[in-house]
Amino acid sequence: MERRPPNRLSAWWWRHQRVLTPFVLLAPAVLMFLLFVIYPITQSVWLSLFDWRGVGAKRWVGLQNYFDLLRDEVALTALANNLIWLATFLAAPMLGLGLAVFLSQNLRGIQVVRTLFMAPFVISQVVVGMIFALFLNSNFGLLNRMLEGIGFSPVAPLESETWAIVGVIAAGLWPQLAYCLILYLAGLTALRGELTDTARIDGAHGFTLFWNVVLPQLRPVTFIAAMVCVVTSLRSFDLVMIMTAGGPYDSSNVLAFYMYEQTFHSLRYGYGATVATALFVLMGSCVGFFLWRLLRREAA
Repeated sequence: MERRPPNRLSAWWWRHQRVLTPFVLLAPAVLMFLLFVIYPITQSVWLSLFDWRGVGAKRWVGLQNYFDLLRDEVALTALANNLIWLATFLAAPMLGLGLAVFLSQNLRGIQVVRTLFMAPFVISQVVVGMIFALFLNSNFGLLNRMLEGIGFSPVAPLESETWAIVGVIAAGLWPQLAYCLILYLAGLTALRGELTDTARIDGAHGFTLFWNVVLPQLRPVTFIAAMVCVVTSLRSFDLVMIMTAGGPYDSSNVLAFYMYEQTFHSLRYGYGATVATALFVLMGSCVGFFLWRLLRREAA
């Protein structure tokens, strides 16, 4: 039976298959990314240039929302709180590394202790917020029961303009520390034993061995932990919502919760989009800085 020659389209595909196959495979993911990530971002930025209450016609205001944001005391307080979150969460990788080094030892019962430290990672943020809200409650919280038991006066941290943000950050740091612990435990199990043994033969021990041999091998883990901590601290919302609702007097407010308030409570959709855009720029700047540092170090 005589074989039919391939048509032009088929012949063209077989000639260019090696070049076109990656684009064909990536096309669905790129399309989904454009549709569900890039498009909402551009729409949010565009909406920030309008004054709109969710219904009716939009009124063009240009950059006026951004000028109002710079003069908004609540927004500036929320930004300051986000920066406090960021500075505190950047300590999580260091604390997680210290716990990972301790829990990686072969001691009796260490598996039970390791499981207890990892438990907060699998707990929902809503549950974490409720646990800390009950623990710090000024009327029946366990903290005041403990203080009264040792002769101290009761406290009300979640009702204080100074300490409310501290209580919320402590609640967020608990599962974040567990996450960093898991990352570093995995990193420690992947260390190259021959490098450590060679360093010991050359006389490196204790802190010198850890700083010059172990820590450089954990650099990729440190980068991932730091990136996740930055993003988590800047997009904090659920713990603030559950524990303080931004109070008292907006002292524990953060940009994500302030965006929610302005959009759905005050029905200022344009201004809420402005807050969202500012938060996106802040988060993108921090992530870009970390990527720049990583690429610069890899190039060196």
